[in-house]
Amino acid sequence: MISFYLPFLAPLIFGLLIDSEEQYYGIDDFQKVKKIDTHTHHNSENTALMEAGKETNFRLLTVNVDVPSYPPLQEQIRLSLLQKGQNPTSIDFLSTISLADWKDSDWAEKEIKRIADTFEQGAIGIKIWKNIGMTYRNEDGAFIMADHPRLEPIFKFVEAQGKTLMAHLGEPKNCWLPLEDMTVNNDRTYFKEHPEYHMYLHPEYPSYEEQIDARDRLLAKFPNIRFVGAHLGSLEWDVDELAKRLDRYPNFAVDMAARIGHLQFQSQKDREKIRQFMIKYQDRLIYGTDLGISGNPDSDRVKSNAKATWMRDWKYFVSDEIMEVSEVTGSFQGLKLPKEVIDKIYYHNAMKWFKPTFN
Repeated sequence: MISFYLPFLAPLIFGLLIDSEEQYYGIDDFQKVKKIDTHTHHNSENTALMEAGKETNFRLLTVNVDVPSYPPLQEQIRLSLLQKGQNPTSIDFLSTISLADWKDSDWAEKEIKRIADTFEQGAIGIKIWKNIGMTYRNEDGAFIMADHPRLEPIFKFVEAQGKTLMAHLGEPKNCWLPLEDMTVNNDRTYFKEHPEYHMYLHPEYPSYEEQIDARDRLLAKFPNIRFVGAHLGSLEWDVDELAKRLDRYPNFAVDMAARIGHLQFQSQKDREKIRQFMIKYQDRLIYGTDLGISGNPDSDRVKSNAKATWMRDWKYFVSDEIMEVSEVTGSFQGLKLPKEVIDKIYYHNAMKWFKPTFN
């Protein structure tokens, strides 16, 4: 009886194997698939990070941002143009906003001119950072939130120019918890090293909910602007909460930079829930890492770290292997997402939401 059925089963088994190969990438496909990392920081003349991208079939976006430890904004532009000048088909850049002269009556007019100059130089959008909501204050001492009316001319200009607004507003919800109660190890490390941003220590600052609400009001005010919420839109802690915003705001997408660990943490509890979230919102999720390069680093170390980070994330998304990473305590299983989803997350969504000049 067994030998009678084998000829009929063989084509079926073969077909299932072929179908599986067509639907999913393997770990070994990493090199050949075209990819974009939409969230990197090139604060150096050293090109090692860009070279690592070229060697692994990655295009990169370098993001200027008003961080105290970063070079001045004009220097960030110079470094971005230097990197792009050397590899115009491999890298693009976002400029940023400065509130340094906020108290000037003509602040918005001057800032629009400065941003316009960066667009002329090739910037494909701007980024706003968590210092809006967590650092800058009005003349009366109140924090300047994302939906402040004086910011609106900036956003109107970005929208009118057809550019993208990336926003890192607020922080992970862990930021408002004691270190020992945080869910992922990299948050615990970051806020231990940066107590000035650890909001658990600053209860007089706006709450997590106030940060998210201000961002949501901004999205409601500008429903047509291309808006990318950095770091899973600071809704990294719960894909259900993120889904609510993706449903509510059709021009809202999110990158996953420095927050994939939160997806992995949630995978430990319910892998299928995370997998189905990724599949359902495959058009709104964008790959990014927050990798950076600054000063005069060891080029080999930069390249090795970048490649290891990219490969580790690839393994999580394309395989169903049991994994462990430093960001999460304990093991979890990879998501093994279909090829179509991988291609969107790693390439097509970046092209749609940022409209870079490379292809």
